[in-house]
Amino acid sequence: MSLSYPFPEVPAPATTIEVAPGIHWLSMPLPFQLDHINLWLLADSEAWTIVDTGIGNPETRSLWETILGKRKVKRIVLTHYHPDHAGNAAWLSSRHGAELWTTQGEYLTAHAVRTSSAGYTADAVLAVFRKNGLDEERAARMRAPRNRYADLVPEFPLSYRRIIEGDELVIGSNRWRAMVGHGHAPEHLSLFSREANTVIAGDMLLSTISTNVSVWSIDPEGDPLRLFLESIARYRELPEDVLVLPSHGMPFRGAHARVAQLEAHHAERLDALVKACTAAPKSAADLLEVLFRRKLDSSQIFFAMGESIAHVHHLLYAGRLHRSVDAYGVARFSAA
Repeated sequence: MSLSYPFPEVPAPATTIEVAPGIHWLSMPLPFQLDHINLWLLADSEAWTIVDTGIGNPETRSLWETILGKRKVKRIVLTHYHPDHAGNAAWLSSRHGAELWTTQGEYLTAHAVRTSSAGYTADAVLAVFRKNGLDEERAARMRAPRNRYADLVPEFPLSYRRIIEGDELVIGSNRWRAMVGHGHAPEHLSLFSREANTVIAGDMLLSTISTNVSVWSIDPEGDPLRLFLESIARYRELPEDVLVLPSHGMPFRGAHARVAQLEAHHAERLDALVKACTAAPKSAADLLEVLFRRKLDSSQIFFAMGESIAHVHHLLYAGRLHRSVDAYGVARFSAA
């Protein structure tokens, strides 16, 4: 089954599109290269469940006020902690008296990143990037004067309802089974309803791009690409014609085909990296131009470095690359 897109237009601001009975799609603007995020309203008896919330700024909150009006909100579900998903969780929860539901990894990470604790600092990330070949000039351009996450997530709830793998949430007439994935975020939550033949995929399965999979400072020797590939393979357990509701891009059918496309994409990128490391040892920074065939600005390099390290680590642990460290502490990789 190839990919198909049953809803060709993104909802206009402050409007929704019903993509399945009781399941409504809305979008909120973002000040990033990805210029909007898809959010979801689920009919929940006499109230609504919100899935993801947008960034915490006045524009997004004004749109929420228009969309919700006098509707009652029963709960707020977060797929993961990233600011475009979590930014209004506390504001909506306080405004509507609604409980926050999410996984423990995402809840605790949101608090850690907001307060720059537990190793979640820009300086710690840049230190990892320098050890992987990023030069001081580019590192200096990335150093932010303040915590950007806290700007986009101005507050975050101080309690929550924990969701774990396999839990079922009864929302209206549908039961939603929790699927916890890894690689993009610590415990990314997706929700599958067999009755609606629909999966709210968050950032795990996007229709036209591959989600960011990066090594960060709290797990500098990690292999998040392995975790990501193992996680998306689980979408083959769902019906081939399941309606996939991603956080970015368009809703689509053809989950099995999309998983195959993403697996092929990463396999091709991994092969290209091995080839590049055959002639001479390369750092992750040296390999940016192999992974990304376009000019990157500073914010893009920040995420691209994490991805490059993730890919070379995956090859290292698979035995396809060797790692050496030079006199300056920079890691370089050569073909095995």
